[in-house]
Amino acid sequence: MDIKDLEKAAKAGTLGRREFIKRAGALGIAAPFAATLLSQSVQAAMPKKGGYFKLGVGHGSTTDTLDPGTHENGFMSDTVYAYANHLFEVDNTQKLVPELAESFEASKDAKTWVVKLRKGVEFHNGKSFGAEDVIASINHHRGEGSKSASKSLLDPLVEMKKTGSHEVTFQLSAGNADFPYILSDYHLAILPEMDGKMDWQAGYGTGGYIIEKFEPGVRIQLKRNPNYWKAGRAHFDEVEVISLIDVTARQNAVMNEEVHVIDRVDPKTVHLLSRNPKIRILETTGTLHYTMPMRVDQAPFDNYDLRMALKLAVDREALVKKILLGHGAVGNDHPISTANPYHNSEMPQRTYDPDKARFHIKKAGMENTQIDLSTSEAAFSGAVDAALLVKDTAAKAGININVVREPKDGYWSNVWNKKAWCTCYWGGRPTEDWMFTTAYVKESKWNDTAWTKGAAVDRFNELVVAARSELDTEKRRTMYYECQQLVNDDGGALVPMFANYIMALNNKIAHDDVVAGNWDKDGNKAIERWWFA
Repeated sequence: MDIKDLEKAAKAGTLGRREFIKRAGALGIAAPFAATLLSQSVQAAMPKKGGYFKLGVGHGSTTDTLDPGTHENGFMSDTVYAYANHLFEVDNTQKLVPELAESFEASKDAKTWVVKLRKGVEFHNGKSFGAEDVIASINHHRGEGSKSASKSLLDPLVEMKKTGSHEVTFQLSAGNADFPYILSDYHLAILPEMDGKMDWQAGYGTGGYIIEKFEPGVRIQLKRNPNYWKAGRAHFDEVEVISLIDVTARQNAVMNEEVHVIDRVDPKTVHLLSRNPKIRILETTGTLHYTMPMRVDQAPFDNYDLRMALKLAVDREALVKKILLGHGAVGNDHPISTANPYHNSEMPQRTYDPDKARFHIKKAGMENTQIDLSTSEAAFSGAVDAALLVKDTAAKAGININVVREPKDGYWSNVWNKKAWCTCYWGGRPTEDWMFTTAYVKESKWNDTAWTKGAAVDRFNELVVAARSELDTEKRRTMYYECQQLVNDDGGALVPMFANYIMALNNKIAHDDVVAGNWDKDGNKAIERWWFA
């Protein structure tokens, strides 16, 4: 055990003062200095209130709104988790826990869920939180007219009833063992009800911070909610979230102490940032993956052999080595990571094979066809270089790729989910059903491969529905394994790599010993969970 291990044990409260000093002495550290280290370690572990926290994020668009159904980037998900709460949340240890829910009970078939709500919680405008707010907030994402990204997640919800002032009963069309996870989705924030509908325009929530100023795609300013109901959270006096899409500007900002934390650190500069004595690197492994979705409803990607040629023309190992610099792992053209409970480890790993790629491109009759790949650093750090690398490796298979550099601003509203082929990132989801339902089922608004027709698609959708209500673990595993195989083979998803979340923190910033990996920045909850040491 070295001194860092001793300090960690002291922070966790598993090592007393006498034992700490004794063990430090065995490491050659004088008693007075050991006592100082102990004091600092214990003090650092105790969250403090105060300070003006600045967070620089590699996200943001001028089209952003406070309507949670429209949120599609980290600029807004960071914000919604700061000013609002959800019925459930994934905590820093990756466990699902009640948030605005106090407790819940499910029927044996997982079709009926009774959720008891917390009492004594208020919105920022003084309105008391109750069942009507939950119903209005969830209904905002449902119905034929809804444009919410979470609409498909809630399609199985057939009825909600207010069964008490602080109790809501959810009735599903079929059992869903993961239903509480769905209710933690950042889109499903609970906002106040007004005239039977969710009032999102005012920006009032029940969260730890109150919105002071909102400039879409630029910055958001918040102040601490003095009446926050959650103990031990929301430590900063004020917070500013700043959109810094350019990776160089973002990294310069943290080095110059213009911001205290940045996300999406370029792997190429990790070693440079780590040399700065005022900065430390925080890296977590989760479900983050970088993709190149091919829309199968647009030519030439409606051709199976063309899609297969491109999948075989990507050198995944080279992408992980040159783009991620080892800060990640190869993908296998489906979105389920090794962190997910039903990852298909038995499926053969697709590898770079220019000869097979050449066979398929010839079979497709597209040897001389120019194929446009749209990209921008807004997609992920290194996206342009990744696209150029794919262009080079595909050329060896006789495939002509034209890399189109798109503007950073507006990339998510003008390019992603619209143009036939582009670069993209997905934060991933903690359960298979959540990931598939968000981005792969026919009805999903975020089905960015437009994979909606054919026998393979029909089979995939049947399996997703069946697995959702299957309580037998092994049967569920078999279904999800097949889902991954179908996406891998027939789908338009080109998923070459899973990336670690890499953040740079000013040394003044403190947090719990364990941070969540379901999203970056502690599950996008750094604003609520972190503090100044």
